[in-house]
Amino acid sequence: MYPLFISDIDEVVNIPSLPEVNRIGISHVKSTVEPLVARGLTSVLLFGVPETINKDEIGSAADSPKNPVISAIHLLKQEFPDLLIACDVCLCAYTSHGHCVLSMSVLDYSDVVTGCHIVAPSDMMDGRVGAIKQSLRAAGLQSRVSVLSYSSKFASNFYGPFRDAAKSAPKFGDRRSYQLPPGSSGLAHRATERDVAEGADMLMVKPGMAYLDILRDLKKEFPHHLMFVYQVSGEYAMLYHAAQNKVFDLKAIVMESMTSFKRAGANVIITYYAPKILEWISEPKS
Repeated sequence: MYPLFISDIDEVVNIPSLPEVNRIGISHVKSTVEPLVARGLTSVLLFGVPETINKDEIGSAADSPKNPVISAIHLLKQEFPDLLIACDVCLCAYTSHGHCVLSMSVLDYSDVVTGCHIVAPSDMMDGRVGAIKQSLRAAGLQSRVSVLSYSSKFASNFYGPFRDAAKSAPKFGDRRSYQLPPGSSGLAHRATERDVAEGADMLMVKPGMAYLDILRDLKKEFPHHLMFVYQVSGEYAMLYHAAQNKVFDLKAIVMESMTSFKRAGANVIITYYAPKILEWISEPKS
């Protein structure tokens, strides 16, 4: 699964802290995705980057028709009908303070009714999964839209480049009150149990490489749930820069990390390396 940063500025802008990853405007979405689909890409995860929309304390811009994600969903469904589309529905990119807020306005997101196949609430505040599932049932969408729970999302230093990419860094404080402490496996298990009880269709561990033990344990505990792992922005940048400095070969280390995720129990890997991996696996074998 390939994360895409969809901007309401219709340009392709490189993200300095995420080399070779861009924020893309709507008219560039097709040209970005088309060659990847041709190589075998089957799923994307959309993040909105509102740069011209006014932000407020409750993130109301997320429900605006000017939200670039909504336009991207329409375009992707038209151009790539077999592509699975997941939508992040955290509000931090839309709030003036950069926090995910408690507002349940997330339940009114147009993402859900404009063709998104998976709703992914990455803020993961308590009760979020249950509230979204209830909203989907009320709208008659419970059999058409799945909920991907960021059930084990740790308060990690590996998220730094993402906050640059999505322009969603908190203006004050941090997010440790609603993300898991890195040293606690027990809380990860309890949070996952809660989300499963509330109806989560899929589960996630985030970040990936430093939390393979959590991934392994949760897959054993919940074998019938699809298990996602997110190789986050800091992991991407760490491997990229180390390879640039000849510490190791990029292809070798990326594919080793993919193997580790699979070994630990991941069914789906979210990674910014998706384009390179698709290129590598399509190369003729010597």
